Amino acid sequence: MEKTDASSAAAAAAAAVADAKISSIFIYPVKSCRGISVPHAPLTPTGFRWDRQWLVVNQRGRAYTQRVEPKLALVEVNLPAEAFSEGWEPTKTSYLEIKAPGMDLLKISLCKPPKVSDGVSVWEWSGSALDEGDEASKWFTNYLGKPSRMVRFNAASETRPVNPVYAQGYSIMFSDMFPFMLASQGSLDELNKLLKEPVPMNRFRPNILVDGCEPFSEDLWTEIKISQFSFQGVRLCSRCKVPTINQDTAIAGPEPNETLMKNRSGKVLRPDKKQQGEIYFGQNMVCKESLTEGKAKLVKVGDPIFVLQKVSTAAEAVA
Repeated sequence: MEKTDASSAAAAAAAAVADAKISSIFIYPVKSCRGISVPHAPLTPTGFRWDRQWLVVNQRGRAYTQRVEPKLALVEVNLPAEAFSEGWEPTKTSYLEIKAPGMDLLKISLCKPPKVSDGVSVWEWSGSALDEGDEASKWFTNYLGKPSRMVRFNAASETRPVNPVYAQGYSIMFSDMFPFMLASQGSLDELNKLLKEPVPMNRFRPNILVDGCEPFSEDLWTEIKISQFSFQGVRLCSRCKVPTINQDTAIAGPEPNETLMKNRSGKVLRPDKKQQGEIYFGQNMVCKESLTEGKAKLVKVGDPIFVLQKVSTAAEAVA
């Protein structure tokens, strides 16, 4: 009994000194389409499992994103709930399901497609990918009104390293730059105080949403512990036009970027540094343990966050 009480006391003490906790985890299986909120997610060498594993491309193999195809914001994706369990492997009856307004349900088998497409490109990277076939191609062609194909990252033959200036030895699938993006509820709440119309967090598409910390404190985090896993903050997340796109209507407006430019630009946060015209919201991260073998690598909603290292101001953060 005494040992149990001591363990409980230790756990309570640990929770009491946590700097924040995870309030939501989001996976975005198809780049630029809607995310899935999950209670837990397995870590992999490229980020959370299933995150940005698929991509919609044009007839030249170039990635479509919401920047040029905002209608992707209305595409809902779903995976089996068990797909987010540690060690789960798909069967012949496991599917990625895709829905959009005015479209029939599209089901993509999670067993790997046999056909390889060469010349797929997203930003600076190009390589081969696995083609999801004519049915998926027709679905996205009809939905977007232009020739399209859907591809899956070909992890067996391709690697997409992150920029080694910021983090060496890490890779991603079809994410923009880094395996994880973390933001805090406090930061969104603070931003919304300045907006005439509040915006939801889905404008910023984080993987990890945390709560219980001061607004924008994540700017300063260079090393944090989530559960037993060590995450490094490698770069403030610079934002493009996607936050201006209403994820429920696919219609873009000026906010929140106009307000972010006044309060969260490089000129404001980092007056002595370069990239004065960038705006920042959230922190890009890598996870050290994601690269090592071992089981039970689940990050869960409710996990406490302990800040191990941080800088004093956003001007000192890497961006």
